[in-house]
Parts: sequence; structure tokens; C-alpha cells
Amino acid sequence: MFDSLTGKLTDILDDLRGKGKLNREDVEDALKQVKLALLEADVNYKVVKQLTERIKEKAVGEGVMESLTPGQQVVKVVRDELAEVMGHERSELHLESDLPVIMIVGLQGSGKTTTCGKLARTLKKDGHRPTLVAADTYRPAAIDQLEKLGGDLDVPVYTDREKKPEEIARLSKQEAKDKDSDVLIVDTAGRLQIDEEMMDELVRLKGELGPDEILLVADALTGQEATSIANEFDDKLGVTGIILTKMDGDARGGAALSMVQVSGKPVKFAGTGEKLDQLEPFYPERLAGRILGMGDVLSLVEKAEQEMDQKKAEELEEKIKKKQFTLQDFLDQLDEVRNMGTIGEILDKIPGMSGKVDDMDLEGNEIDRIEAIINSMTPEERANPKIIDGSRKRRIARGSGCEVSEVNDLLERFNKVKKMMDNMGSLQKKLGGLPGGLGI
Repeated sequence: MFDSLTGKLTDILDDLRGKGKLNREDVEDALKQVKLALLEADVNYKVVKQLTERIKEKAVGEGVMESLTPGQQVVKVVRDELAEVMGHERSELHLESDLPVIMIVGLQGSGKTTTCGKLARTLKKDGHRPTLVAADTYRPAAIDQLEKLGGDLDVPVYTDREKKPEEIARLSKQEAKDKDSDVLIVDTAGRLQIDEEMMDELVRLKGELGPDEILLVADALTGQEATSIANEFDDKLGVTGIILTKMDGDARGGAALSMVQVSGKPVKFAGTGEKLDQLEPFYPERLAGRILGMGDVLSLVEKAEQEMDQKKAEELEEKIKKKQFTLQDFLDQLDEVRNMGTIGEILDKIPGMSGKVDDMDLEGNEIDRIEAIINSMTPEERANPKIIDGSRKRRIARGSGCEVSEVNDLLERFNKVKKMMDNMGSLQKKLGGLPGGLGI
């Protein structure tokens, strides 16, 4: 979502970094470009105005202009102020009551039901015992979908197709206690647009549930409209937080930057895809770093610690340090990559790699094809791909049931990844390794 904005801001700030000394005019010229880039990304104009004014005030201060690295100092100011606009620090869920209730609200099509499943998975991984409640009785498909998600996650789902939402809400608490659940996630009905009838029902549901959290699911692709939707829901219900969905889309991303400042409500999670594991805690400082092309190594480390086999990760880290990453290692890591996301998503969190790896995304059938190609190679070819000449490529293509061009594509991709891995190996040596045994 932020590729275009990241590219523009990176170019602007790189120009500042390249100057040994800065004067007020340099900073003001750069900020004019920053302002334009943010407006083009659909960030609310009031937010842009306030943000650039704060950056200017700090960036032209004596401490910055007279420092040994003024360009770097300005970049730090921009990052800090971007993070401040998005909420400054992570906002956690409040789940302190005996049976915490999370009420999920939003317009139809924003991804509410899928988000309920993602949130249940996240809480279950954190040691909770969630129950899902299907209180959207208007769309039978929504109930079916939630029941399927519950089955996939091995999480109980409570609903009753004959009862009204308020009655379902009231009975769901006892159902959750009977099933020894310690948190209730309630999926509510959405509408194509906000209307009084819809809001009145949600108010009644709130009265029955007494929720600890009312989370608005907002589609990041709706741009600035998402902030007005947040305000309308908040006026009626008292929203406690926001979950931004479709953050993997190709929209300009202004909603994510505007939402907190305009609505006054924290973004608690971001949906980055359709899969159940594609819900990330929202860390303003980390996202600010990613937007400025600085990566997000902390989130990458956390994801790796959750999903990767630690012994394999440590072995891979040693190979990367020694610049010995091979096609066999590439093959061994494909299952890990399936769990962590595509290679593009992973490298997007590494400083300097954002937006530069679109052609490396691997998922679904493509991973199966790559496995078939590498499995058709000899151990010697996997260890030293440089020996793979034309005749070897033809043999590998026949053995894997693909075209020679596909073998060439794989080798080209591998060479790009190996180069990046070698660079990471050099960085690890300087930093003394990355935490968690991460081999990326």
C-alpha cells in the first residue's frame, strides 16, 4: 500500500542525507515535497498541514541544523512525527474483566467476519480461549462463514438462526462460560451505508453485551471516507479502537496515516491479506519506519520467532553469516516462507528493501513449481548453481515438467535473494547477529 509514498519520501530524504550541511531553505523545500507526497497518498489535508508544521518547527532547530549529520536528524524528526500522527505507540486490547467481550462493528464489505476469525486466531495463539458469536442474522452467509472459520481454528461459535441479535448476545455469555472461554468476539451486522436502524441495533447490542472493546473494522481502501465512518460509529457507540483491513491493497494508504489523528481512536490491528494469519499488531513507530524505507526488523523477528523452526533458523543464520546460502537452503525454507508470508512481504520489512522485490513474491502453486524444479537438480547443482549450463537446464526442465524459461526465472530469483542474504550476512557480522536466531 505504501510503496509509492515510500519511494517518494525516500528520494526526498535521501537528497537531504546527501548534503553535508543544511540551511532553512533546504528543509523548507524538502517539506514542500513531503507535503505534496502525503496529499497524493490521500492523507487528510488538515493532518498533513499539522504534521509538516511540527516537522518544520523541529527540523530547523539549532540542535538539528548544527549537528554533524543534519540530514539524518531531519529524517529522525520525520519518522518520529509520522509515528506521533499514527498514535505514537502500540495500543493493546483491554481484556481485564472476568469475561472480556470484543464487539466488532463496521460497514458491510469491510471484512468484519474474516477479521473476527483472525482476531480469534491471534488471541488463541496468545493463550486465550475465545468463543465467536455470530450476531449478524441478516446474512446467512455471514453465519456460515463464521462457523467455517471457527471449525478451521477449532474455536467454538455460538449462534441461533431463529433468534434476534440482542437475544443471541445475551445468551452468548452463558454459552461462553459453559465452554470455559475467557473472551467473547461478537460479529455484528453491517450495512452498505450508515443508517439509524443499524446504529440503534448496535446500541441495543452494546447494552446487552457491556463490551470491553468496540472495534471498528475500516477498509483502508476507502481512503479519507474511513475517517468520517469512524466518527459516526464513535458518536453512537463509543468506539475503543480500529482495525484497518486491506492494508495489502494498492490504494494510496492515507487512511492509515489520518485515522488516529482525525478520529482520536487508536488503530489496534492491521489486516494485511485474506489469510487468517494476516493480522498484525499496529505499531506506529514501526510503520513509520517502513513508510520511510527503514524496514521493520522487530516485527520480522517476532514473526520468525512465532513461525520458524528455531534450530533451522539458527543453522540458516550461520550459513548466511558465512555467505553459504544455497538452493537447498532456499528449498528448505519454502515451508517456513509459507508460514511467514511471501518473500516480498518478508524483505519489505528489511531496511532498504521496501518496494524492490515485487517479482520475488512466492505463494500457492508457484512454490510447488519451484520445489519441483529444485528437486530435479543434483545435490551438486543445488550447492553450486553456477555449474547449471544449457544442457543441465534442459534436463531439469524435463524432470520437473516445466519450461527452460521457468528454470531461468528461478535461478534469477535465487541470485537476487542470495545477494540480499549475503548483504544481510555482512550486516549481521557488524551487528553481532540478529535476535531470535533469525536467518533473514
